Amino acid sequence: MSPQNATTKAQAARKAAVKGTNSHKAKKVYTKPKFFQPKTLHLARTPKYERKATARFATLDQYSVLKQPLNTETAMKKIEDHNTLVFLVDVRANKRHIKDAVKKLYDVDAAKINTLIRPDGLKKAYIRLPADVDALDVANKIGFI
Repeated sequence: MSPQNATTKAQAARKAAVKGTNSHKAKKVYTKPKFFQPKTLHLARTPKYERKATARFATLDQYSVLKQPLNTETAMKKIEDHNTLVFLVDVRANKRHIKDAVKKLYDVDAAKINTLIRPDGLKKAYIRLPADVDALDVANKIGFI
């Protein structure tokens, strides 16, 4: 480093020490009535280790959606008269879950599904089958008649 360069650097440092480096900042003038926080850079997280040892698997598969068939007198009447199966299902399951579960487990398409939550907190599903499929046959295949 040349002596000329060193002296100018030293003089600049002396001047900065005497005056201060932040004394000449321009004041930002806001011209709008609302103040918006400036948008800053948001970096994606890069964790050092996984917070969970294993990934969670889907909890609502077809076996956990349909819990059990109901075979009360009114449910049997529904099977005989209205071609409708009655099941207790998981409370978190929606009609699409129930329809897929019936299709996978019993190879039957559901024409219509009505659901309700009973006063004891369980969800009941009325699964209406198409006219070409007999609900009695499906109930026999399941084994609750």
